[in-house]
Formats: sequence, structure tokens, C-alpha cells
Amino acid sequence: MNPLRQSPRLVDGPVGKILVRLTLPMMVGILGMVAFNLVDTFFVGRLGIRELAAMSFTFPVVLVVSSIARGLGVGTTAVISRAIGEGDHHKVQRLTTDALLLSLLVVVAFVVVGLMTIEPLFRLLGAGEEVLPLIKRYMFIWYFGMPFVVIPMVGNSAIRATGDTKTPSLIMLAAMLVNLVLDPLLIFGLGPFPRMELAGAALATAIARASALGVSLYVLRRGEGMITASLPRLRELVHTWRRVLYLGVPAAATYIVIPLSTGVITRLVAGYGVDRVAGFGVASRIELLALTLVMALGVVLIPFVGQNLGARKFDRIRIGVRGAQLFSLTWGLFLFAIFLLLGRPIATIFNRDPQVVATTALYLSIVSLSYGCQGIIELNASTFNAINRPLPAAGLSIMRMLVLYVPLAILGSRLFALTGIFAAAAVANIVTAGVSSIRLWSVIRGPKIDPATQRGVEVGRHT
Repeated sequence: MNPLRQSPRLVDGPVGKILVRLTLPMMVGILGMVAFNLVDTFFVGRLGIRELAAMSFTFPVVLVVSSIARGLGVGTTAVISRAIGEGDHHKVQRLTTDALLLSLLVVVAFVVVGLMTIEPLFRLLGAGEEVLPLIKRYMFIWYFGMPFVVIPMVGNSAIRATGDTKTPSLIMLAAMLVNLVLDPLLIFGLGPFPRMELAGAALATAIARASALGVSLYVLRRGEGMITASLPRLRELVHTWRRVLYLGVPAAATYIVIPLSTGVITRLVAGYGVDRVAGFGVASRIELLALTLVMALGVVLIPFVGQNLGARKFDRIRIGVRGAQLFSLTWGLFLFAIFLLLGRPIATIFNRDPQVVATTALYLSIVSLSYGCQGIIELNASTFNAINRPLPAAGLSIMRMLVLYVPLAILGSRLFALTGIFAAAAVANIVTAGVSSIRLWSVIRGPKIDPATQRGVEVGRHT
């Protein structure tokens, strides 16, 4: 049966069980996304430190593009889940179709800008002549594959708004497996394939993402019935885009602040040598993998909160947020214990150079202390976006990265070298988690105005 003919999926039943049911398949999907970077890092690391450092320099840019896609996805999920909660199926189709058109328009603009700014941008990030030619070859291919990164992420966000997290996860996992097969073939030139080295990693990613795009569009059209072939009126199209961008732009800004700040941190780390940049890049990818479970929970909070907001079941929102925050703290403590004991052995999986391993292990042993708080920041931002409060989410991200992390890292670098840089990340996570939680609970406990509809909404006790 077409899911759009059914009642909203997330507004009845035990909250904890629903979140677990949504989160576990979502975690598999995010693992697939994170594995993209880890697989590339594993194979590129076999080429040498220079190639690994070159890929590490591209990480902030890749994160910017992913942030744009995630921001559009947040806006898409929030508005569609609200429409599903309201039971308006025509609106669901119109919102989905128009959001995909918007993502296509945005991605074309960024491809053009990206191709024109490769060299000056990476020089600004601190890339020298030894790695710049490698970066150029990688990013030239990667930018042309950018539509295959952004559009399927928006499409999968639309599917998740229905309460279906399994299908998007399977799509992402399948794309990762395609990348896993193509990476060694194109990087090392196995069999009839040419040896492309770092450029081969970019091409493998583009092909894998293209396969994800095809499947997600098929599911949206044939499986979910969420895409309409009817052309929208201009006023209707603009209205949809405004609704998506109202949430999507601040959400994208929230995510973009992170890689931009990471670029500054990469520049600081580059002052200690290319091998330190390589270690920092490896640690960043391991961190993404470690936080996958909490990231998945943050993603599913958006459709959960959105549908319950549309159905005006506000008690369920509060219960879900509280349980998610407690879980994040527990998971963070577990990760801290793991990395404190096994950080160095884990680092050697990716590269055995002593300086690379030492940098990776140092980062993980320090920053993992704050992973529970970092997860809470993610969960709080998702909740703010789902209740149509994107500006507090963006403001908290700016506070964490630009007000706290970057200045403290600069100071820490002067006083304690790499240890000071990494300690700054932990401090920023802990402080921001506390502030964001206080702000969020002040909103969801009492009557507030929903800025999307300009009507009173009591996001607190439901009477």
C-alpha cells in the first residue's frame, strides 16, 4: 500500500520503541555514508602520506557540500513530515517535487563556483605545491559529481519524512558497496581499469552516488508516490521554496560553519607538518564513524517531531527529546573509554607512520571526552529545526565553532601545540551542549508561536 494513503506513522505508540525502530536502520544508512570516507581513506592511505594529506585538505570542502545537502534535506523532511501529520497528501507531493527542483538549481550554481576556485581555495587552506596538483585532479572530478551527492540526499530526506528510514538506508548502503568495489579498481588500476590513484577515488564516489540518485528517484516516484508530474504555478513553487529554505538555509549554515571552522583548524595543524594533517584527517573520519548512532538519532528526530507537531501531540515531543539526550551522554562515555584504551591500534588500521598514528590517537583520546555533549548538540539542533526554530540551531553552531572552538584552538596552539588545539574542541562541545539544552527546554515546555504558520502552538504539555 502506498504510504501516503496511510495515517501518519509516528504519532502513536511507545515513543522509545518508535525512535529505536527508526534509528537502527538510519544508523546503517549513515554508516554507509561515513564508510564512503573511510573506504577512500583506507585505499588512498596505501598510496602514501602525500596522497592522504591531499585528501585531508579536501575534507572541509566535501563537508561544505554535504552541509548544503543536509540543510536542504532538513528543510525538506520538516515541511513534508508536518504535511503528513496534517494528512495533506497533495501538499506532500508538491513539496517533494519542488524541493528536488530546488536542490538541482542550487547544485548547478555551486559546481560552477567550485570549479573556478579550486587552486585559490586550497592555497588558502594551506596546501603547498607538493599536494596541490593532487588536490586539483581529485576535486575536478568530484565537483562534476556533486549533483549525485546533493540530490539523492534530498530525495532520501523526503522518504524519511514518511517514517521510512529503511529504504533510504538501503540506498546509501548499496552506494557505499559500489564505492568499495570501484575504489581499488580505479585507484590502483586493477585488471582492465586504468591506474588513476587519487582521481580514481573521486570517480568511484561519483559513480556510486549516481546509482543512489537513480534508485531514490525511482522509489519516490513509483514506491512512495511522492513526486508529481504536474507543473506547479510560479506562486506555488516560490511558496514551497520559501518554506524549505526557511529551514534549509539556517540548517545548511549550521552545518557549513563546521567545515569552515575545520578549515581553520586544518590550517593550524598544517603548521606542524603534512603528517600531522594526515593524522587529523584520519581522526576526523573515525570520529564521524563513532558518532554515527547519535547522528542517526538526530536525523530521525526531525520526522518524529514534525509529524507529532502536525498532529499536535506535544507530550511525545518532550519525551522523545529527553530520552535522546540521555542516550547521547551514555554513548559518549562508552566512546571515551574505547578511544582512551584503543585509540592507537585503531589509528594504525589506516596508516602506520608514527606521526600520523600519534596525531590520530592524541585527538581521539582528548576530544572523545566530549562526544556525549557533541551528540546532544546534534539532537538539539534537529529538534529546533523540526519545530520551525532554525535560527537558534544556527546560532548555537556558530557559538560552538566560531565563538569557542576556533579562538580557543588558536590560543591552545600557541600554549600547548596540538594538545591545545584538540582540547579546544572538547571545551567547545561541553559548553555548547549545556547552553543549547537550556535554550531548547525553555521552548518546548511552554506555549510558543510557530513561525512557519504564525499560529499559536503549545510545544509542551498537551491538554
